[in-house]
Amino acid sequence: MISVRKYEAKDFDNVRFVCLNSTGEDYGPVVSEFILHTFCDYYLEHEPENCFVVDDDGRAVGYIFCAEDYDSYKEIFDKDYLPLNEHLGEERYKWAQDSTILQNKYKAEYPAHMHIDILPDYHRQGWGGKLLTALFDHLRSKGVKGVMLTAGTENHNAGSFYKKYGFEQLEIYDTDVAFAMKL
Repeated sequence: MISVRKYEAKDFDNVRFVCLNSTGEDYGPVVSEFILHTFCDYYLEHEPENCFVVDDDGRAVGYIFCAEDYDSYKEIFDKDYLPLNEHLGEERYKWAQDSTILQNKYKAEYPAHMHIDILPDYHRQGWGGKLLTALFDHLRSKGVKGVMLTAGTENHNAGSFYKKYGFEQLEIYDTDVAFAMKL
């Protein structure tokens, strides 16, 4: 049976697999390492209480996770995760460094930021909405007042999905679109 549940430490490898395989692209080892250091591992290692998974018979096939306070996240990210990208080249290091420009800009109104990914075989089955509901209920119970995310400007499906669930588009910056929601 497929369901949404809280993340557990046993899900770590499966969530990382989803992170690297939700688009169907083969990123190669350097880009994969960059993606995990920049967009995945912090949340699992520092805020697992803010992570939920789509569970299919004990295997995580989708996830949503967030940092509930941008400033706390950024302090740890800059100290522990950003340096992991230094050996991957100047371009990727700069990309990691700039990956939260929009979150920083809107942190007063939307202190939390999130990431969501689901393996392709589980797309268009309602799991994204169920993950959003689980996270939003959780964040509201903690008194978090708003959440945001960024998506690539070329990802039109993401934009439609977020708008369907009440996110408003804040701005387009370079190749990222910022979406946000009051909780």
